[in-house]
Amino acid sequence: MLKSIEKLMCVRDGDGNQLTASESAALYKQNLRIAWPSIVEGALMSIISSVDTAMVGTLGTAAIASVGLTSQPRMILLVVMQALCVGTTAICARRKGAGNPEGANNCLNQSLALATVLGAIMMVLGYFGAGFLMNLAGANEDTLELSTAYFRIIALGLMFNSWSLCICAALKAIGETRITMVTNITANLVNVCLNYLLIGGHFGFPALGVRGAAIATVSGTCVSCLIAIFNVCRKNGYYHLKLPKFDKETLKSLMNVGSGSVLESACLRIGFFINAKMVAAAGTMVFAAYQITSQVTTLSFTLGDGVAVAGTSLVGQSLGAKRKDLAYAHAMICRKIGFVISTLLMVVIFILSRQLALLFTTDEVVIRMVTVSFWVCNLGMIPQNGRVVYSGCLRGAGDVRYVAICALLSVTILRPILTYVFCIPLEQMYPGYYLAATGPWIAYVVDAFVRQGLLGKRIRQKKWLDKKLA
Repeated sequence: MLKSIEKLMCVRDGDGNQLTASESAALYKQNLRIAWPSIVEGALMSIISSVDTAMVGTLGTAAIASVGLTSQPRMILLVVMQALCVGTTAICARRKGAGNPEGANNCLNQSLALATVLGAIMMVLGYFGAGFLMNLAGANEDTLELSTAYFRIIALGLMFNSWSLCICAALKAIGETRITMVTNITANLVNVCLNYLLIGGHFGFPALGVRGAAIATVSGTCVSCLIAIFNVCRKNGYYHLKLPKFDKETLKSLMNVGSGSVLESACLRIGFFINAKMVAAAGTMVFAAYQITSQVTTLSFTLGDGVAVAGTSLVGQSLGAKRKDLAYAHAMICRKIGFVISTLLMVVIFILSRQLALLFTTDEVVIRMVTVSFWVCNLGMIPQNGRVVYSGCLRGAGDVRYVAICALLSVTILRPILTYVFCIPLEQMYPGYYLAATGPWIAYVVDAFVRQGLLGKRIRQKKWLDKKLA
């Protein structure tokens, strides 16, 4: 047992040298200092999101499906914004590591200006194109009106969402994950409290149903934005807001990293969108089960992403300081931390699978679908966590195009094909085996193994250590 723990803790740097126990301990401590707030943030936000879904679930299966339908169209609108955030994190981390705070500030201010333009465009497209997007997402007679109304309202908060995302991306780059944790958890708590007041109508507030859930979401987004702005306006903070002075080097770097990230995000969104549309076509109950199961897979992702934040920040800072050996060591440490976390999550899900399903619905058919889906998802927890951590480390180095290629092959092509096979021909051939409900998650497991293999190979090849941002 002790030998297994020692092997897990053992770390080699980019030159292949095994670090001493004290050196390894120092790096673990550095990673955990940045990772734990993001891990806590991810866990609590997933729990809060699950509570949010459970509150909507009191309105019925159609309400869960309606809110779920808005997820992928919203993420599609945010594709370019998220790419900008990836570029902001990578550049600010490099400049932090190189001892160039002024350069990091210039990057943030230019990114915020671009985020303002993008936010305005997304608001207009989201509000006026809500009906079209919901039809495209696969809304049916049960869900079209509710999902369109919900999406129109949340579209009004996309400007505030853009500012918050951009500022938090810059803060994560320098390891200020406690601030982003407080920002996002506070915003989500506001969301849940307003859900309670506005969905069913309590303490004199009107019962607005799904529309009340949308208003609560936008209110939480605004709170998140205000807290984020406050934290970069402090006198003694690392960042300070001012009117941007655009420079060629920063814009070129943002374009270089962002273009690869746009490709990755586009591949992910297209793949997830096709997946969700096929599941929605299988029926409202199947899609409701899909949405409930997604809450747990999102928890797996957010926990892995919390560790990946440390990888992104420390890999970027190490490369900025021209320490390739440390950049590689940080990537290895993040993967080991992620492995432990995902293993613990697997145990919890295995033991509590039915109880977790009962938190969202009392429909016995949906509960059985969700329970079996949880068992399937458990098989992919470790590789899912691995691919998230590896992706974060590669993004910190600016190697986003390779991450995008992996997403194209696995998420855009392989995963939808597998989902189609299980949800349509196999479901018709073998009815009663819940293949429409579990099929998307079998595809999820295969995707997790494929991407972890491809990304892990890239990490071991070490080409990413020589990546230039401009």
